[in-house]
Amino acid sequence: MLRIVYMGTPAFAVIPLEALANDRRYEVVGVVTQPNRPARRSATPEPPPVKQAALRLGIPVLQPETLRDQQAVATLAALRPDVGVVAAYGEILRRDVLAIPPLGYLNIHPSLLPRWRGPTPVAGAILAGDAETGVTVMQLDAKMDSGPILAQHREPLADDARADTLTDALFHTGARLLRDALAEYATGTLIPTPQDDQDATYTKLLTRADGQIDWAQPAVQIERMTRAYDPWPGAFTSWRGQPLRIISARTLPDWRGDDSPGALLLGRDAIAVATGAGALELVHIQPAGKRPMSARDWARGVKGDLRFV
Repeated sequence: MLRIVYMGTPAFAVIPLEALANDRRYEVVGVVTQPNRPARRSATPEPPPVKQAALRLGIPVLQPETLRDQQAVATLAALRPDVGVVAAYGEILRRDVLAIPPLGYLNIHPSLLPRWRGPTPVAGAILAGDAETGVTVMQLDAKMDSGPILAQHREPLADDARADTLTDALFHTGARLLRDALAEYATGTLIPTPQDDQDATYTKLLTRADGQIDWAQPAVQIERMTRAYDPWPGAFTSWRGQPLRIISARTLPDWRGDDSPGALLLGRDAIAVATGAGALELVHIQPAGKRPMSARDWARGVKGDLRFV
């Protein structure tokens, strides 16, 4: 039975953990995840989803502040793993950690590597308007998402794909891909394929500011933001000094008005906003301090200045 140490933190990283724990070919001997931290509006530290899942499955959990801590590295080595699996752990592994399992580490990455390396690959694909997406199982090396590929799944990227649900779906696919690839890799029958660094594209860690809408951008790009930044940081604008989130929208590419970007366009059957190219019909929005609502319901109370900034 292959001994696995698993590293992951957010909710979607629970999916591969459960898949491995329920496969008789493998034994998950330990889980490494980030420390408990305050979540949502609570100031009380909460355990990350992977820790909660590991405790439910009866798997020992390590939560070092950093794997630069030599005591944490020693504790990890004492688990005697044959191989490691990483899914959105939250820290780049140093060489001393990479050297612990004889078979190294495998990683599930929700993109078609080498396209969209980095921390936000699903958002990157949606923002770019890619025609397809997928998930990759790869070997980890000392660089970011640059290791050889063991398995890859490709699928069309739907025009209405949202980052949250797409990430979840890709990790379900990735978990199935990982289980079979891991078995073949351990026996030496699956040969890794090196990535071509010349084809690599990169994503960055998102900040709250990334969700701020610039209405001078084309409507198609702003609509992609509403899906790529779901659930965080969200795509938002400012309405009378208060943030207003645009949850979902539709592009109106044939709109040819002369209103400046940000102008609110109130029609009989729709509410839209002028952009740098075309107009954006608002479907669902969320005003500050309120629950999500339809844009039409919100527009019924709109009076006075009709402009977003």
